Amino acid sequence: MVGRALAAQLGGEVVATRRSARGEKLEHVAEVVAWDGAEPLDVAALRDVEAVFHLAGEPVVEGRWDEAKKERIVRSRVDSTRALVRAIASMPPASRPRVLVCASAVGIYGTRGDELLTETSAPGEGFLADVCCAWEEAASTARELGVRVVSVRIGIVLSTAGGALGKMLPIFRAGVGGRLGDGKQWMPWIHIDDLVGLLRFAAACDDLDGPMDASAPDIVNNAAFTRALGAALHRPAILPAPAFALRVALGEAASVVLASQRVAPARALEAGYRFVHPKLGEALADLLPHKSHARAVAPAS
Repeated sequence: MVGRALAAQLGGEVVATRRSARGEKLEHVAEVVAWDGAEPLDVAALRDVEAVFHLAGEPVVEGRWDEAKKERIVRSRVDSTRALVRAIASMPPASRPRVLVCASAVGIYGTRGDELLTETSAPGEGFLADVCCAWEEAASTARELGVRVVSVRIGIVLSTAGGALGKMLPIFRAGVGGRLGDGKQWMPWIHIDDLVGLLRFAAACDDLDGPMDASAPDIVNNAAFTRALGAALHRPAILPAPAFALRVALGEAASVVLASQRVAPARALEAGYRFVHPKLGEALADLLPHKSHARAVAPAS
């Protein structure tokens, strides 16, 4: 979802990796290279590449977290990043990409209640926090090769093409949506346009290095988010999903939707990035247009 949106905005010649190329053609992509993240990456895929965007990762909130699922989550992120850096290391220094923009996630903060979190905040605890720390560490080794590295800590991406919002829409359109748990947990979100914008900004801004939070400045909790989504769809959002029911249904994976992460995009704002969709109501109105959407925007907090 993110890769396709990014490719549409990059311009120039884009090389994309897929688990299986098999002559596949992607819109806005000049070349598709087969790579599953586990095997070594063919260095030819990186020839003449100026910037690398590494966005791979096993879906987190799909299925229960048994040991096999956890292993896939780790390998798809950490091991694939290590393989990518090894491929860069095998290139002549003058031919290496100048920047690696690697996905990470706000999950690195764990669950922190009402604490305001920025890139200077310490990592949290838990499985996902540990995975994100290892993920960012794997990416950081590219600095030893003369490559600038930005780890983009992505929040909940809002897009009608899939992701979290894609899963929510059928439920809320049916009028059976509502808050998750008590709804007090902070919910870092970002419009797909701004995520793409921040990825491009990270690649272009030579002063950016290290972690960068990718979440909108309009920080809301889950209850406010679900009210705004219901209002944008002209549907009620009054049927909560109790925390215990989520834990029964999702097991340990429920920690993702119940985690509280009050994340502010401090580095992006300090570096001069201007959000296209900084407010939740407007972002939802853009994604879910309605002839009378001006009346559909609920308060974001």
